[in-house]
Amino acid sequence: MRPLTGSQTLKATLSKTLMRRRSTPWIHRWSRPLIGSIAILGAIITGYLTINKFLDSSPVCTSNCESVLNSPYAKVLGLPLSLFGFLAYASMATFALAPLAVDAEEKRSLRTTLEDRTWLLLFAGSTAMLLFSGYLMYVLAFDLKTVCYYCIASATFAAAMFVLTLLGRTWDDVGQLFFTGVVVAAVTLVGTLGIYAPINSANADAGGSYSLGPASGQAFFTITDTSGPAEVELAQHLKNIGAKMYSAYWCPHCYEQKKIFGVQALKDVPSIECAPEGKNPQTELCQQVAPKIEKETGQKFGFPTWEINGKFYSGQKPLDELAKISGYQGPTNFKNSF
Repeated sequence: MRPLTGSQTLKATLSKTLMRRRSTPWIHRWSRPLIGSIAILGAIITGYLTINKFLDSSPVCTSNCESVLNSPYAKVLGLPLSLFGFLAYASMATFALAPLAVDAEEKRSLRTTLEDRTWLLLFAGSTAMLLFSGYLMYVLAFDLKTVCYYCIASATFAAAMFVLTLLGRTWDDVGQLFFTGVVVAAVTLVGTLGIYAPINSANADAGGSYSLGPASGQAFFTITDTSGPAEVELAQHLKNIGAKMYSAYWCPHCYEQKKIFGVQALKDVPSIECAPEGKNPQTELCQQVAPKIEKETGQKFGFPTWEINGKFYSGQKPLDELAKISGYQGPTNFKNSF
């Protein structure tokens, strides 16, 4: 048998390479670049949101996303959730693309070892991100009740990376894969519920009632409406800036005003009781401020009357109007209204 020439050897090598590529499903060849590209895009978006958060500036929004990004759910351990999202996407991009930087012909053993180890890391990471994003989608739909395109995009990226990880290679040990998925899912769910336990507990506490009546204990009105995160933050803001709502327990308009804040937020609503027989009355203060209110508003002092930033506003006000006149910058996806 005659030995092969150099050109014949090259042709044979190319032929074998082409045959291997033809026999390898395209999803196996392109899964890592696709996962890496998605992760890089996710890192860019979450990095942008994180920078805006640290600079205290507003991101570009085409929906009510700013209220979501400023909600209690957008913070983890006192830091922006987007920061942890950036770290997660950056890790996924590293796991996906790092083995591709190793020459497959010269360092085949190292390349194979990196691919095997990082595939399991990709599966674990994408599983955790998918479950966490799923929980946030639930919160978005049933708690915050609004739309955030940044959040939806992130959940879509997580789902895409999970599918590409499952289909991107031939998994020899399905049992190990299933066991890893169960462990990661359990840790993710326990960690997520633990992180957001204070928020969920506060929301659950809002399921009680709040009664309006005289000091004798008789209930004239009972409020059972729950508060959303936006109502709570607005009430805290009004309290912090020294706002006051002059009211009386028997006033139906005051009841309507307090009702839209909800039970949870009412403890922070800065209400001044003007009726002498009410709970903790401040009748003298109401009498002192009455002439100022009538002079400024041109109306007889009535309930409720708001005092915000040194100005008086007569009558019950929608929450978005209170937010505007008080300079409130938090979430405005209020769940209650008149």
